[in-house]
Amino acid sequence: MYILLVFTFTYLLTCRCWTQKDEKDKNVCGIGRQWLESILVSTECNGKGFHREMVTTVKFSPDVPNVLSVLLVHKLPRGIYVDPYQLASLSGHLQVTSFIILLDSAINLEAPAHRTGGFAALVYAPLVGKGSKLLKTSIPIHCRYHEPSFGDRKAVIVNIGPPDLLLRSETCNDLKPYAIVDAPCTAANSSICSWVQIQLHQVQSHVSLQIPVGDGSLAIPVICGTLLVTVICCLALSLNIWKHGSFNTMIKQR
Repeated sequence: MYILLVFTFTYLLTCRCWTQKDEKDKNVCGIGRQWLESILVSTECNGKGFHREMVTTVKFSPDVPNVLSVLLVHKLPRGIYVDPYQLASLSGHLQVTSFIILLDSAINLEAPAHRTGGFAALVYAPLVGKGSKLLKTSIPIHCRYHEPSFGDRKAVIVNIGPPDLLLRSETCNDLKPYAIVDAPCTAANSSICSWVQIQLHQVQSHVSLQIPVGDGSLAIPVICGTLLVTVICCLALSLNIWKHGSFNTMIKQR
């Protein structure tokens, strides 16, 4: 009888220990798998033409902890760019709206799409607290000029994929159950920290932008027309100057 009681007590204690360990693994540093699976991320582009605004919305569950930093990594294709000077002028406004943007490389504003490469825009958001369950960020983006087409193509499609969602706890480094990536700790880019990369379960589709391209078959007529107009304007200006005696006056003065 006593042996049976000891065995039962030992079994229940072992089960409790394993349950506690499993719950600990599911909620390391406040990053619980249950609410991770409920995170929703959506991206859309507003505006028309070559100048747009990319808006990203992150929706958290009500039980999200208040000890996390959020980082959105947008991997942008070469067909678009972000103006760093525009970001600098908007820095005060962006800080008021509670997010800061960091670009991972220098941006050539004048290069066409086929002479440049893609880049990443890192969007840092503040700690997610109990009063903020919906995070919304916006990035001003601009379309690059593409090579002219010599066929029937009138536009090109540029696809922008969904961002990577990274989370980090200020007070914990034990993040072993999750996929870990290295990224700058803050927008100051002064040091590298470990971030948890979230595997989102909802189906995310990319955002497509339709960018018009020039007609390459019109290159020669446009060049000839430009040269003709330039010659006509130069002749008209020269005749006007000669008619009013500007050349004769300059010769006499010499």
